Amino acid sequence: MSKRKKSNTSALSNALKYVVGFLLVVALVLGALLGGYHIGYEKAKDEITLEEKKKKEKRLSLLKKIEQKSKITKDSVNNRLKEVLREESKSQPLKEIKPVSKVKISKNEEKEILKVKGYAGASHEYGDDVLAKPPSRVKREVQKRSSNKPRLAIIIDDVSVKSQVNAINSLGLPITMSFLPPSSARPNSAKLASKEKFYMVHLPMEAQKYTGDEPKTLRVNDSQQIISARVKEIKKMFPKVKFINNHTGSKYTANEIAMNRLMFAFQENKINFIDSRTTSKTKAPKVMKNFGLKYIGRDVFLDHHMDKPYIKSQIKKAIKIAKNEGSAIAIGHPHANTILALHESKKLLKDVDIVLINRIY
Repeated sequence: MSKRKKSNTSALSNALKYVVGFLLVVALVLGALLGGYHIGYEKAKDEITLEEKKKKEKRLSLLKKIEQKSKITKDSVNNRLKEVLREESKSQPLKEIKPVSKVKISKNEEKEILKVKGYAGASHEYGDDVLAKPPSRVKREVQKRSSNKPRLAIIIDDVSVKSQVNAINSLGLPITMSFLPPSSARPNSAKLASKEKFYMVHLPMEAQKYTGDEPKTLRVNDSQQIISARVKEIKKMFPKVKFINNHTGSKYTANEIAMNRLMFAFQENKINFIDSRTTSKTKAPKVMKNFGLKYIGRDVFLDHHMDKPYIKSQIKKAIKIAKNEGSAIAIGHPHANTILALHESKKLLKDVDIVLINRIY
């Protein structure tokens, strides 16, 4: 009896061992499966995270490229252009520029230059027919001023002799004088400018039809060397110059390549350009925008015709534009009638602040 009982106990014990062993095996298999699942899940999770990261990086890279492309298109035209012009200016050695020989002009000759009959009127600026319609103006954004009065800058071009300077100064108004560069006909223009606190230079540029070219007039086919050398020469003769406007130039300012070269030379010498707007085809607004510069152009020519009533009507027009837009630029010439018209319009001019061009720019 005891033997059977012992045998049954032994069999039960063995059965339990098998069950326990089986359960252990199952546990191990389940553990392995769960472990594998966990590892696989984590791996898959990592792969998904990595994929998302790659996608994000790709998007950021694409956005950066678009941003860079936009920046190049908008802002870096100037840099690329400067590099091209810089290389062009270095391509050949510059020739030495000889100073203008001095020619004495008597006082009587000086007075003759100031007379009305000595000028062709402002129409010569256009290089077209005397009765040609002046190019339309560019409307500028309305400028808010702390002062109640709008600003009007009056530029007198072609200043070159003492009698003209005296006549302009006799007005007692802050008129911006724009001096022609020295030549055999007017050797003292730079010397006269040096005595003024503020002045501009009236730089001769090629016109469409005008035949009375000044010496060293800039031409559309001039290389970067020639243009840069001329601007440096002007800067040397007029060391205080900060602003230059074009004398004639209806052909030059309408040529984008020529204007790019000129603007590059101006930037090198820290000179600002005021567009006289002698042609409606001027490329100055486009070129200056590419250089990141503010465009400033003439609003009114005072003496396209030289009779005094016409000049007075143009003064009124300039005042009206200044009132409407906050500022205006008028350009005239040192004719007797222009000086007289300005003198006789002093009461009208009290409606605006007459300022030098640097207060408009």
